[in-house]
This record gives sequence, structure tokens and C-alpha cells, in this order.
Amino acid sequence: MPTTAPMSSRHDPQWLDSMYDNRALVPAHPEHFRRWAAWSTEAVRTQPCQIDLRYGGGPNEHLDVFPAQRSGAPVLVFIHGGYWRALDKREHAFVAPPFTRTGACVVIPNYALCPAVTLPQIVLQTVQALAWTWRNIRRWGGDPQRIVVAGHSAGGHLAAMLLECDWTAYAADLPAGLVRRALSISGLFDLEPIMHTPFLQPSLQLTPAQVRMASPALLPAPVHGTLATVCGGDESAEFIRQNRLIRAAWGELAVPVCETLPGLNHFSVLEALAEPGHQLHRLALQLLHDA
Repeated sequence: MPTTAPMSSRHDPQWLDSMYDNRALVPAHPEHFRRWAAWSTEAVRTQPCQIDLRYGGGPNEHLDVFPAQRSGAPVLVFIHGGYWRALDKREHAFVAPPFTRTGACVVIPNYALCPAVTLPQIVLQTVQALAWTWRNIRRWGGDPQRIVVAGHSAGGHLAAMLLECDWTAYAADLPAGLVRRALSISGLFDLEPIMHTPFLQPSLQLTPAQVRMASPALLPAPVHGTLATVCGGDESAEFIRQNRLIRAAWGELAVPVCETLPGLNHFSVLEALAEPGHQLHRLALQLLHDA
């Protein structure tokens, strides 16, 4: 599998849409979204949680916390996808219960959406959410020294970007290794083809400078921490390529896990994260154990 898209296809609008339009690729996607919403409503109804806590003063800068059962617990911060332009933390609360039941604390942040903000601004919002988590999570039983970030799709991109953050430069009270473990599920690591994808670019309005600034595969391997990456075996060739690209760019030391999970599409792969006993769920638990 090549680590770059074929030159003949790279800027072909029809090909790019066919590779990146996951809703068109998975006609049953509305059913996945209905399940996520129903499961998430049930999670908020039945689980102890604090909803819409403010981590900043800007649009959508709030998060939900699902507390740990006891203090000193590892913390899973889950970042939702939606191509940086859609979806909300409200549809992703279902991720929390399978991990709180194992003793973890779970944090699910929101962020503003394009085109109201730029993609680099979203990256900074997630940095702000993680800084808030490090400063405050003891209140809900979480250990700020044991933070693991996981994200799906656009959230997988943001999880990788958080490994690149210079935390001490952002704020003097933060540790250099605030995030040492990250999990990217169907993440995007090279934004250059995204900039040329017709159904996305009108919302994202990516520029070449933003692509260079916010493409993990174009940045050096992180000094602190490692990234585990997975994607579904039924996803497009581009998502499978993107998954392999970050290991090629950062190396096996920085990306020790890089797997394609058979039988899963772009939406069912997220459901696997919340399925106890599934390989992906076990991987996330191992990251929390090692944090």
C-alpha cells in the first residue's frame, strides 16, 4: 500500500469524494447515528456524570465528565469525529460506560465546528480542553498523570495533534508529557488531499499553510508519548493508507500499534471501541493500564 495517494488521483475531485465521503460509502450510516444517540441518552440518564462543564469561554468549549469510582483512576479523553464540521459530544456519551465500569474516568469534550472556526483553532480548543482536564480532573477521581486521549476520524487527527503539543510553552504549570498515550481510530494524518476534496473544502476552507501546520504526518515524531492507530478493514483505500502513513512518517517507536480491523466500516469501528471484549476495546484498556 503506497504511503501517498496516486499522483493521477490525488486532485481528482470525483476520486477524492469517493474515498472520503464515508456517509456515501456506508449507506446504513443513519442507523449507526440513531444507535449512538440512543445509547448516549441512556448513558447520561443512568450514569453519574457532569454535563457541559466549561473549559473555555468560546463557542462549544464545554465537556462532559463521567467520574471514576475511586481516586487515582486513569483518564480517557474521547474526541468525537465529524470532519471538524459536524456531530457533537452528545452523540458520543455511549463511549463512557464501558470504561467507567472498569474504573476509569472519562472526559468527552466538544469543540467549535468549521467554517465558524478554522481547523488549527479547533486543535487549540482541544489543547485547552486537555489543559482543563489536567488541572481539574482530580475532583472526579481522575489522575492527571494518567491521561489517555482517544479520537475517531477527525477526533483521531486531533488525538495525534495533542501528542505534538508543547505543553510547557502553552502554560507554565503544565507538564511536558501531559499526553503520553493516544489512540487514533480511523484518523486523518495528511490533510493535503482533504484540501482538494469537493464535499469538504467549502466547510473547512483549508489553506496550504494550515495543511502544513496541522498534518501530523508532516510534523516530527512526538518527543513525549506514543500513538496507537487502527482503522476498519472495510474503509476506503485512502483511510487505510492514512492509517499506515503515520507509522511510515513517525516510525514504529512512536507508532507501536498500527492495525486494520477486519469487517468494520468507518462507523462500526467506533462501536467496537465501546464493545467489551472487542480487540479495540482491549487495546484502549491496555493504554489506560499503561498510562
